[in-house]
Amino acid sequence: MNSPHLRLSGVHRHYGEGERMVRVLDAADMVVESGELVALVAPSGAGKSTLLHLCGLLEPPQAGEVEIVGVKTSGLNDRGRTQLRRSTVGYVYQFHHLLPEFSALENVAMPQLIAGQGPEAAKVRAQELLELLGVGHRGDHRPAELSGGEQQRVAIARAAANHPRVILADEPTGNLDPETSDRVFQALQSLIRSEGAAALIATHNYDLARRADRIITLRNGQVVAHTL
Repeated sequence: MNSPHLRLSGVHRHYGEGERMVRVLDAADMVVESGELVALVAPSGAGKSTLLHLCGLLEPPQAGEVEIVGVKTSGLNDRGRTQLRRSTVGYVYQFHHLLPEFSALENVAMPQLIAGQGPEAAKVRAQELLELLGVGHRGDHRPAELSGGEQQRVAIARAAANHPRVILADEPTGNLDPETSDRVFQALQSLIRSEGAAALIATHNYDLARRADRIITLRNGQVVAHTL
């Protein structure tokens, strides 16, 4: 039986000490399977960003285990965590963070070139992703020439450029109007299905969350099922 793409087991994360200690995660467990899109809905300050950072290996837990495609990360040093993150995790932020001096195609090709992919293969992959996300005709345009929704779809394509097994998104439609949010979410959903990635998406948009395979929230430091 294959391991899930993302698993948290007994994860603890707190900040501060003594009376000022804030327990964000307390023996938290979570599993996200291949091809599954899970929406994370929780109040501000509940720990959504912390959970995403732990899943993305941007910070370690104080205790417990984070597994990415079956690899236990608690024994990895900083270099090992960085290498695993680069090869298996794609991150989509609320703000697109595209490089303004490069075209959409070049922005999507860039992570592949950094990973050692050849220029032609990187260009082909970038164009395929842009086509999948409905912005293939905008490949030659720089970010300033794209709409907000187009910029975010290019950012999603960039996050998926190196075939990540886990895609994490922090309010990916937070700056977009409802109609554009819907198109971007549809594009993200299509990408996750086609790539077979496990996706965890933090959102305040209840309408979009309902379209995920599952909805979870954070309660008393635990990851629990949530019904809207």
